[in-house]
Amino acid sequence: MKTHPAYIVAVLLIIEGAILFLAERPVGKKIFKVLPSMFWIYFLPMLANTFGLLPAESPVYRLLTQWMLPAALIVLLLSADIGGITRLGPTALGVMAAGMIGIMLGAPVVLLVFGHWLPANAWQGIGPLSGSWIGGSANMVAVKEAIKTPDDLFKRIIIVDTIVPYAWMGLLIALSSHQQKFDRWNHSNTKLIEELAKRTATNGPATKIRFSITGLLMIFLIAAMGTVIAVIGSNQLPAVKNIISPIAWSVIIATILGVCLSFTPASRLQSSGSNRIGFIMLYLVLASIGAKTRLSYMADLPIFLIVGFTWIGIHAVCLLLAARLLKAPMALAAAASQSCIGGPASGPIIAGIYHPDLASVGLLLAVLGNILGTFLALFTTGLC
Repeated sequence: MKTHPAYIVAVLLIIEGAILFLAERPVGKKIFKVLPSMFWIYFLPMLANTFGLLPAESPVYRLLTQWMLPAALIVLLLSADIGGITRLGPTALGVMAAGMIGIMLGAPVVLLVFGHWLPANAWQGIGPLSGSWIGGSANMVAVKEAIKTPDDLFKRIIIVDTIVPYAWMGLLIALSSHQQKFDRWNHSNTKLIEELAKRTATNGPATKIRFSITGLLMIFLIAAMGTVIAVIGSNQLPAVKNIISPIAWSVIIATILGVCLSFTPASRLQSSGSNRIGFIMLYLVLASIGAKTRLSYMADLPIFLIVGFTWIGIHAVCLLLAARLLKAPMALAAAASQSCIGGPASGPIIAGIYHPDLASVGLLLAVLGNILGTFLALFTTGLC
């Protein structure tokens, strides 16, 4: 019974649905403030596997990844505001670039420094983590599948991706009270904040979602057609050992399709819930990955955490140098940093804490990370 495809999909959907339902309730918000919903969507299927409720191996897991991951990427990128990103200007984009470069340079550096204490295949964990810290969870899952990161290694990465970013976010919040001192020391161009607020004035509150049969049908039709194109196209392109597999090609094609569709009327499907549906698809893939892994002792987790914190330190140094060179305010550097490390979920929050008018800037920077995250993370994997 537990190996039947319908049973497996049902269990995964029940777990995901329960977590997403709780996330909208006061008690769930308290729980997920400590450990985010993404962690539980991965962790609970792993527990289900450990206690024999789900099989460790099933063709269902491979099919979900092969077909659902490209669909999720296409749908999530429909609302990418390329015009808004270009209006941010050279200083904001320069600081964001520095944050990304810090992640890309930090990856091979931490492997060189800590490689003696890490497993031989640690690069397969560093690659997906760089995707998460440049773009977000979608990029992490995409790179994980593209380079075939072992599930036992990936569970360590999930824990690092939970603990380190939250600690970093807490530090950024604590430092917000010192931004005036920093800006005086840095001779920052604080007028830039007002300029950015004006440039991004059209990127105000999130679009109100109104679900409709027509809108949902259009979202699923675009996802289905785009996925077919991505999967068929990926099988026609050459593979590169350890870096570019057929799944990697399908992820790349899906990303390009999603960005291209964001220039069309399909971008208006955000009001029909395209982002929410995209995350539901992505979380289902993540749940299927967790279901393939058993809960086991992880003696080397502390060294992975040390790697993560050191890596964030390199990222911070690159941001500090860029802020000094560009005379960028601390608020902008913090917004860029959290937009990288935390993604669209927390980038606008940190930006808004530093300055109320920066929330939309944080969102646009995070979207830029989403667009570039998979490509830059695959390049970083090659460096590693």
